[in-house]
Amino acid sequence: MESRVDEELLPSEKGDGEELKGRIWSESKKLWRVSGPAILTRLSVFGMLVVTQAFIGHIGETELAAYALVQSIIVRFAKGILLGMGSALETFCGQAFGARQYQMMGMYMQRSWIVILSTAFLILPLYIFATPILKLLHQDEEIAEAGGKIALWFIPINFYFVFNYTMQMFLQAQLKNSIIAWLASISFTLHVLLSWIFVDKLNLGVGGAMGSMVLSSWLTLAGEFVYVFGGWCPQTWRGFSRSAFSELWPVVKLSVSSGVMICLELWYNSLLILVAAYMKNATIAISAFSICLNISTWELMISFGFLSAASVRVANELGRGDPKAAIFAIKVVSSTSISVGVVFFVLFLALGNVISYAFSSSVEVAKEVSSLSVLLSFSILLNSVQPVLTGVALGAGWQSIVAYVNIGCYYVIGMPLGILLGYLTSLQVKGIWIGMMLGIAAQTLVLICITGRTDWSIQVQKASARLNRWLLPDANESYDHPSHA
Repeated sequence: MESRVDEELLPSEKGDGEELKGRIWSESKKLWRVSGPAILTRLSVFGMLVVTQAFIGHIGETELAAYALVQSIIVRFAKGILLGMGSALETFCGQAFGARQYQMMGMYMQRSWIVILSTAFLILPLYIFATPILKLLHQDEEIAEAGGKIALWFIPINFYFVFNYTMQMFLQAQLKNSIIAWLASISFTLHVLLSWIFVDKLNLGVGGAMGSMVLSSWLTLAGEFVYVFGGWCPQTWRGFSRSAFSELWPVVKLSVSSGVMICLELWYNSLLILVAAYMKNATIAISAFSICLNISTWELMISFGFLSAASVRVANELGRGDPKAAIFAIKVVSSTSISVGVVFFVLFLALGNVISYAFSSSVEVAKEVSSLSVLLSFSILLNSVQPVLTGVALGAGWQSIVAYVNIGCYYVIGMPLGILLGYLTSLQVKGIWIGMMLGIAAQTLVLICITGRTDWSIQVQKASARLNRWLLPDANESYDHPSHA
C-alpha cells in the first residue's frame, strides 16, 4: 500500500460551516440511499435465520444446539465462500457504474454467476455429510445426528445465496436496491407467519421451521429475477451473452481474494463456536454463545448496510475519477455507523438480562447469555467500525491485502488468545469472546492505518486501468445515466 502524499483539504472542509453542512447532507443522502435498503434487506435475510432458530429453540435444547452448530459451522463456512466470492462483484459493478460503463455490469454479474455457481456445487458435500463431519469434530453424537438432518434443509438455501448476493450487489451499485429491500421484508413477514403455522399450529417440528425458511427465501429470489430480467434494468442488463465465458480468470482471481477475505471473518466466529462445544456442559455453552452471536450478527447487518454504502460510494467515486469525494464519503459513512453503534451499545446493555428468552425457554441458557451481555454490547460497538473499513476495501479492490490482515489479526492474535483465556482460566465462554474481540480490535486498527495512509489518486488510476482492460468493444457506447428509481 502506498504512503499517502500530503493532500489538500476537501473543498467543503475549506469553506464555512454552512458549506460543510451542505456537503455532509448531500453525502448522507447518497449514503442512506444505498445503506437504508441494504440494512433492511440484510436484517430481513439474516432475520429469517434468527426466527428459525427461535422456533427450533422452543422445540428442544438438542435441536437448538444442532441448528446452532450447523448454522455456525457448516452454513457460515459455505456462506462465507459464496458471499466472499460474490463481493468481488461490488468492486466490478461499483467502479463500472462510476465510469458509466453500464452494459459491463450485467456482463460482470453473468461471469460471477458462472464462477460462484460452480463453487456452490463443489461445497454440497458439506451439507450431505454433515453428520459425519460433526462427529469427526468430536461433537455430541445426538447433536451431530440432529444436525445432519437440519443440514439437508440448507441445500436450497446454498443456491439461494449464489443469486441473491450477486443480484443485490448488481442492483445496489446502480442505486436500485430498494426493490430487494421490499422483497426481503415481505419474505421475512411470510416466514414468521409460516413458521407459526407449521411449527405451533401443525406441529411439523424442525421440518416446518426449515421448510418455511426455504419457501420464503426463494420467494425473494423469484421477485429479483422478475425485476432484473423483466426490463427494469435496461441499461445494465442486456440479456445473456457468450462473452460472459470470456475474461473469467480476472473474475476468478478477485472472487477468490474476496472469498478469502470474507471467509476469514465469518469462519472466525464459527471456529470459536466449535471451541465452545468442547467445554463443560457443551449444550448450554453452544446455545448461549450462538444466541449472543446471532444477536450480535443480526445487529451487524446494520453495519453491513453501511459496508455496502462504503463499498458503493468509494467504488463509484474511484470509477468517476474523484479521489477527494471518495475520502469524504469514507468520513461520513464511518461517523454515521459509529453513531448507530453507540445507540445499540446502550440498548443491549439495558436488555442483557431478558433478551435470551426470545430464543430459548431454558433458565440455564438465559443465565449464561446474561453473563455475556456486557461483552455482547462491546462487540456491537466494535462492529460499528470494522465493517465500514471492509466496505472501503471492497470498493477500492484491496481484497488480497485485507485477507492477509485477517489471517494475522484473527488467527494469530484473536483465536489463540480466546483459546488460552477460555481453557486456562475460569472465564470459559467469556474468555473465548474476549479473545475474539481482541482479534477484531487488532484488525480494525490495522485497517484504519491502511485507509489513512492510502494515496487515493493512485487508487483512481488503478480503477481506471482495471475497467479499461476488461471493457468490451460494444460497451464503449455512451448511454444516458440509468434511472435511480
